[in-house]
Amino acid sequence: MGAPVVHFEIGCQKHESTVAFYRELFGWATESHGPTMSMVNTGSSVGIQGHVNSLGHPPHQYVTFYVQVDDLDASLAKAGALGGKTIVPPQEVPGAGQFAWFQDPEGNCIGLWKPMGRC
Repeated sequence: MGAPVVHFEIGCQKHESTVAFYRELFGWATESHGPTMSMVNTGSSVGIQGHVNSLGHPPHQYVTFYVQVDDLDASLAKAGALGGKTIVPPQEVPGAGQFAWFQDPEGNCIGLWKPMGRC
């Protein structure tokens, strides 16, 4: 399998106004998943979908993308061997899969995603 980019995330401090900004700018539909997260439907079959998230702690403003991999731990170890570092170890997303974050050697935050049922 390749390593496709499968999702994006936009971080913010002011969740409601940030969601409203992107809805108005691009016509994206959003679905609230609580006061700090909204899923984004771009309305297109081209590209990827994502979400807007307010973590409640730094980093507040960030944009990251998620790369689908078969093994989060192996990918994090390889990133580390290449000069990156783990920022968020594997975390469960109930009913969906697992994610992790790492920083590349330049400090960019990249997400990894492993959907449920992937070997």
